[in-house]
Parts: sequence; C-alpha cells; structure tokens
Amino acid sequence: MPNKPRVVLAGCGGISDAWLGSEPVKKQVDIVGLVDIRKKAAVAQAEQYGLTNAETGTDLAAMLKKVQPDVVFDCSIPEAHCEITLTALKHGCHVLGEKPMADTMANARKMVRAAEKARKLYAVMQNRRYQPSIRRLQRFLESGAIGKVTTVQSNFYIGAHFGGFRDEMQHVLLLDMAIHSFDKARLITGQDAEAVYCHEWNPSGSWYKHGASAVAMFEMTNDIVYTYQGSWCSEGCNTSWEDDWHIIGERGSIQWDGGETFRCEVPKGKTGLIHTQRERKVPKGYPKQLTGGHAGPIAEFIRCMQNGGTPETICTDNIKSLAMVHGAVRSATQKRRVHITL
Repeated sequence: MPNKPRVVLAGCGGISDAWLGSEPVKKQVDIVGLVDIRKKAAVAQAEQYGLTNAETGTDLAAMLKKVQPDVVFDCSIPEAHCEITLTALKHGCHVLGEKPMADTMANARKMVRAAEKARKLYAVMQNRRYQPSIRRLQRFLESGAIGKVTTVQSNFYIGAHFGGFRDEMQHVLLLDMAIHSFDKARLITGQDAEAVYCHEWNPSGSWYKHGASAVAMFEMTNDIVYTYQGSWCSEGCNTSWEDDWHIIGERGSIQWDGGETFRCEVPKGKTGLIHTQRERKVPKGYPKQLTGGHAGPIAEFIRCMQNGGTPETICTDNIKSLAMVHGAVRSATQKRRVHITL
C-alpha cells in the first residue's frame, strides 16, 4: 500500500462534500477519479476541490480499469451500493461506503461474501458514532458507573427539508436515518438486537411520501431493551441530530442530549418512597483517534489499510446495525414482532 492510497470516488452528490472536504482525504489520499451517472456532477466536484489531475466519468468499471486505484469511496444512493461495492472488489479495491450498507439484507450478505472472498477491507461510513460525546458516554458506561445497563431509549425529532430522492423514499426515516441511532445503541451498549416490534407512519402534514415517523422496541442481547422514537417531519422542539438519550442501569441513570450535556444520577441513600440521588460527572476523556465525524472513519480506514487492523465499522459488524433497520421495516410492514436475522 503506497503512502498515499489512490482513490476513486463514486457518487458526486451532496454527501460527497463531507468526504472530499475532510482532512484525511485532503492530506492522506490521492483522488485519481470521480464517477457519477451525471458527468457534469463529477466534473463540478473535481473543479470545486481542485482535483485537476483526477479523471471524471460515468462508468465505474471503465474508470477502475483506467486508473487502477487502491480504494473506492462509495458516496452513491443506497440502491447503488451493492453494484458499486461488488464492482470495486472485483477490480481488487478496498471499499469504504456510505450508510446504509445496502438496500436489502440479501444484497448486504452478498457484499460481505464478496469482500471476504476478495480479502479486501469493506467498511461503512457511520460518522455519528465518531463524535467525541458518544465516545465519552461509551467509556463512562464501560467503567460500570451505573452498573449493568438494562434499558435504553433514544428520541429523534427533526424537521428535515432535503428535497431530492429522500422525499420519494419508502421507509425514509428507518432506511436513511435511523441506522445512525441503531448503530449508536449497539456502540454504547456493546450488544446486538435479537427481535423488534416497530410501528411506522406518515403523519398529516409530512412532506415525505412514506414513513417519516416510527417507534421501534428492540430486544437486545444481555437482556437490554432499546426503544427508538423518531420523526423527520417534526417542526419545532427539535432534538439534536444525535438523538436525545435516556439510559438506565442497575445502579443509576444517564440522560444525554446528543451534544455536550450529560446528567447522571446514582443512589445516595435508601430511605423513603424514592431514594435520594447524587450526581456523577461524565469524564471528558475519549479516544481522539476514533472521533472526527466523517474524518474519523476515513482516517481509521486508511490506518487499517496501511498498517493492518480492522475498521470499527467493517462490513461483518455493520451488517448487524443494518439488520436492525430491515428488521424494523419488516415488523412495520407485517405489523408484528419479528426476529432479527443476519
């Protein structure tokens, strides 16, 4: 692996700005090609980011054959992830792709098998688990500060006016955004989902075509119950993009607003109907190499390519977060509790 891996970026829509503008991409890789079904989109990104030596085109396979990169960054829409990943792996490239990993579990399994057969890294962009605050929370919970975690709830209420493909998407909240919440629940608990019951609806006044709101209750390993409530057409009183969290342990509870505000209380005394509580501070320390938004997983992926190791969001792990999404969709569609299957 060269000091600066050669990269082709596939998909030059809005999300590609978060990749091309990140420090690891600016300093640690060479973008040698940009591909999009709209040639002018690829050309525009090359011009905007000063990629004067990068090739542009509409055919990924032809681009890979021409420039022979080490890596493909997949910034396409979910329905294209499988084809792009399989094409990249077939041409001997590592792949780091946008979330969600795939549009179906069948495609996700196909992608995992292809990566294992090719013996290449394939990881998924879960930028929201690379925020400093959630790493503080993860470390605090791992310390046993509130004992064994038993119950987790996250609330997500944002009125997001994207326009474009999301407005027409089926199960838009679950497929395009809830993956972040579900992945974060796995991160902070260290557990995986076994079953789910989900109700999904599109409220009156929604500007989305389908599924802008949902409630899901997951049965996790180690007897944890995780409940998600969310809406992407909630005007006013919004939460942060990182959700609003309430975590209950055997010896205390934590509230986290998704930003810098934590509130932790543990029992101080055992008198009266409701025991008195004392506050505990959540330490500010966190592993800095696992933070940075989009920059965090990109930098980690590059380190693993060059030095060995496994990215935290490697496909064999991230498929467990995707399974929560598709389990929730299946439950909402069938209107029943379903088991989570990989």
